[in-house]
Amino acid sequence: MRFTFADHTLDIDLRELRRGAIPVPVEPQVFDLLTYLVKNRDRVVTKDDLLEAIWGGRIVADSTLASRINAARKAVGDSGEEQKLIRTIARRGVRFVGDVELRPADGKRAREGTTPDGSEYSQRTTFSQFERRGIAVLPFVNMSGEADQDYFSDGISEDIITALSKLRWFFVIARNSSFTYKGKSVHIKQIGEELGVGYVVEGSVRKDNGRVRITVQLNDVTTGSHLWAERYDRELADVFAVQDEITEAIVAAIEPQLYRAEHRRARRKPPENLDAWDLVMRALSHFWRVTREDNLAAQGLLEQAITIDPNYALAFAVLAVTHTFGAHMGWESAAIAAPIAERAGLAAVRCDGEDPWAHLALACAHAWRGRIEDSLAAYELAMHLNPNFSLGLCLYGVMLSYTGRWREGAEAAHRAMRLSPREFVPICNCVAAFAAFAEGDYGEAIRLSRECVRQRGDFVAGHRVLTAAAGMAGDTELAAQALPALRRVQPDVSLAWVATQLPIRDEERNRFVEGLRRAGLT
Repeated sequence: MRFTFADHTLDIDLRELRRGAIPVPVEPQVFDLLTYLVKNRDRVVTKDDLLEAIWGGRIVADSTLASRINAARKAVGDSGEEQKLIRTIARRGVRFVGDVELRPADGKRAREGTTPDGSEYSQRTTFSQFERRGIAVLPFVNMSGEADQDYFSDGISEDIITALSKLRWFFVIARNSSFTYKGKSVHIKQIGEELGVGYVVEGSVRKDNGRVRITVQLNDVTTGSHLWAERYDRELADVFAVQDEITEAIVAAIEPQLYRAEHRRARRKPPENLDAWDLVMRALSHFWRVTREDNLAAQGLLEQAITIDPNYALAFAVLAVTHTFGAHMGWESAAIAAPIAERAGLAAVRCDGEDPWAHLALACAHAWRGRIEDSLAAYELAMHLNPNFSLGLCLYGVMLSYTGRWREGAEAAHRAMRLSPREFVPICNCVAAFAAFAEGDYGEAIRLSRECVRQRGDFVAGHRVLTAAAGMAGDTELAAQALPALRRVQPDVSLAWVATQLPIRDEERNRFVEGLRRAGLT
């Protein structure tokens, strides 16, 4: 979406300000402030409004606030004397007073209050993705004492910036900005204020005698606290392979920590002040708990987010995934869940075709609509867009195993577990267990599914695999224990449900049903 005023264009999609055809350089925080003023041009914006929207509720000096407003004025050819576009209202705040024309990304004029197709939208927040929290990755410190080793520490930082940029719902400060702090001792709160970010990643690299040690931490600018820290020790046989491996591990670990931090931030806000972003962060927190009640709670929050912002790809995508996941767990009817998931998945892709979550949503929906090849293609696109997408990789492993590609399914599950050893281990063990079942290795399927239900006693899919594997292995004692546990977590489970509800290839489905029948399920 683009706002045009005077001879300027504020392009929300590209995060770009242009004067005529010439790009105007704008700091991220100043861009966000200008966007907020333009979007809220129907009212006077108070100091508290700006502190909450731009600084996440942090208190900043009046001089800092004034300098950002002056920078926004300068960017659009205004000044404190003229105030032809950004006007200060004495003792009240500031207001954008220029005449603004709203255009969608295709350049066609849109009537204010409508989407390009003529349907109504909420003027309050239709651009929540551009109120994203920002991340700055500082240049990692070279602790080796050799200046010629800077290339390695800088390379780690640059790779992390590139990989984090694939997380569509956080904006990542470009290298040229974050590397201005190289060799300087600056407090993270100052960095956060100057770059307009809520999180800072910093670390160090030490190479010695053919080994490398990398330490990294994720910091919350608002509180000054460490959200996560880790140390990686590796043999340095192949510099670039080690660099890739560690970057992958760091990015996969940081993503869930960011979501958790944003959830905690959203919980501190009064319900009436929640925007679409806050609602999605709360919904994700419920989704990760993997219970029927939490899945329903997540769906309610996501529907609220979509009502506020009908162009919010992540809200549509997560909503689609919650419905297909609910169908898989037996919490809702697949006949009802699949069409809802398909509509939400398609909407997510329309809103942002570069978002891995959107293609994951469509992949899940395609599977439950019986379009297996389309599902696999969508999974592969999601993983291409973000190779470190742990949940996507894990669910991709499910689909591969369901379609007879059990070896690839097991590899996907194990890689997802390596990427997120604290997040998806029970689910990954379940995926690997079904892959072993599809292979015919019932002993390994039993071992892995037992580990899954040990870690999450209420994880329905794990109980199903354990029961079926016990049946096929002829372990009547284990089957007699597993079946009641399965019925406890999925009371309405039956052979007919398994035979008709799960998107499994016929060969694997028939053996799965047979294993459950041998275990005593009817």
